[in-house]
Amino acid sequence: MRLKDVYRRLLKAFGPQHWWPGESPIEVVVGAVLVQNTSWTNVEKAIRRLREAELLEPRTLVEMPVEELEEYVRSAGYFRIKAGRLRNMMQFIVEQFDGSLDKMFRTPLAELRQMLLGVSGVGPETADSILLYAGQLPVFVVDAYTHRIFCRHGWIEPEADYHRLQEYCESQLPQDVQLYNEFHALLVRLGKDYCRKTRPRCAECPLRDLLPEGGPAGCEGLGS
Repeated sequence: MRLKDVYRRLLKAFGPQHWWPGESPIEVVVGAVLVQNTSWTNVEKAIRRLREAELLEPRTLVEMPVEELEEYVRSAGYFRIKAGRLRNMMQFIVEQFDGSLDKMFRTPLAELRQMLLGVSGVGPETADSILLYAGQLPVFVVDAYTHRIFCRHGWIEPEADYHRLQEYCESQLPQDVQLYNEFHALLVRLGKDYCRKTRPRCAECPLRDLLPEGGPAGCEGLGS
């Protein structure tokens, strides 16, 4: 099984996903922080409120009272925690890069990734989403959907962690930002609509003939 073939099959089945939604890199960064443990619909509401109030700028978000920021991101859930994480991220951009996303994304990729992972509240998936979708840098984003799909098809071991899964994907694919972007979005679509945690629709799945003999393998991990 080659991941490039899986990608082509999913693209044929679903078409381009046009992900990540966001009108600017700063919106993508904000969205990557707020989308943890909630739906994108809830995040969109928060981003729209911040955009309409003309607050989507690192220094502005850092300087505003935290109670006010909490109200703006309330729709994203866990709003006090997420307001704190968002401030941490914006503080990082202001202190390390003078508030400039352009300057931030000119930092060598491996160095910037480690810096992002040092920001309180930013884990591997959030950091990589920022790098790929806001920075247009070649990092493959994996998530619980990716783990579930790959594990059920027997492509990775159930105990594979985030970095093992990411390494597996990047070793099989060319370093291509657009490919990484589209493939991740297609896997999310497959995970939501077919390879669901409970009651998966295996018989209708575009990858059904790639399942191991005897049906999908059981797996746990990455919140799957």
